[in-house]
Amino acid sequence: MIASPLLSADVLIAYSAYFVGTASPGPSNLAIMSLAMSSGRRSALTFALGVVSGSFSWALLASLGLSAVLATCSECLTAIRIAGGLYLLWLGFKSARSAFGAGKLPAAAARPDEPLKRLYLRGLLLHLTNPKAVLVWLSIVSLAMSPTGGPSHTLPVVLGCMAIGVTVFSSYAVLFSTASARRIYASIRRWLDGSLAIMFGIAGLKLLTSKG
Repeated sequence: MIASPLLSADVLIAYSAYFVGTASPGPSNLAIMSLAMSSGRRSALTFALGVVSGSFSWALLASLGLSAVLATCSECLTAIRIAGGLYLLWLGFKSARSAFGAGKLPAAAARPDEPLKRLYLRGLLLHLTNPKAVLVWLSIVSLAMSPTGGPSHTLPVVLGCMAIGVTVFSSYAVLFSTASARRIYASIRRWLDGSLAIMFGIAGLKLLTSKG
């Protein structure tokens, strides 16, 4: 009897690692959380869809072996790291401006007239400029995807991780867009936006100053 690629020990470990990585607070989760509380569920879910699409893009590159090539290209990773760092610093600046300004929208907040397409692209950009996403998927590939297994082995692993990603990111959007969460947000907006500014700033500086 051939073991299902969805249930092998290595794949289950990879699923666990991916879950921990996506569920742990990071720039994408923090942005979804802030957007959900400030702009509502629809905006947050659209942004989360962009994040998931970015993750799926890296997954496809990893499964095709292209991300391994990218990881060996120091110039490519440096460019991604700089772009990601600058984007996070921009989010940090907007969060700080929101924290100290009266009535300003937080960094991740959507304007009332902001089209869903733009929200989707913002989420996509945030994840595509995260060099850690490349490394996460490389670890998934090395742990759970057999180089000789072909699409029949690779596709189930990618789809399983994508199901986890959709569940985690959409859960952030749904949970933090409830009426109680939005009431709490209204009362602690300045403190939360200030904390987000610090977190985004630290993450951005870390990306810009990291080597390799």
